Amino acid sequence: MEEGDVPDWVSSEGSTENPPETVILEGSPAVSNQAPEQIYVQGHGGPGMIPPQTNAVLALVFGILGLVMCSVCTAVPGLILANGALATTNQYPGHPDQGMAKAAKIISWIGIGLFILVVLFYGVLFAAVIASEA
Repeated sequence: MEEGDVPDWVSSEGSTENPPETVILEGSPAVSNQAPEQIYVQGHGGPGMIPPQTNAVLALVFGILGLVMCSVCTAVPGLILANGALATTNQYPGHPDQGMAKAAKIISWIGIGLFILVVLFYGVLFAAVIASEA
């Protein structure tokens, strides 16, 4: 090429047209002047994925025992196990133990609340007996 020969695509004049969306160069793939599109991948797998096991069943059993018989002795461990199971199930949307873990947490809190009410009732009853003797 000589000095005076300038290709058609090079011009010193300011073009008011916007460049095309896709620039195609010879021998290279299409290059875009836009940012590439991000693809977000969920944490759960396909239909063949097995979710991790949780202690939701044990938490539910402890919560029910705390509600029926043993009160705080089993309701507090049931609450702790339910919170651990919920932490696991929240990481995997659609986990089959999620509802059971939520139920175990609610039942454990009900058992703890009933225990507190019974302790307050007996405290008030004991205070009333002491006050009536004086």
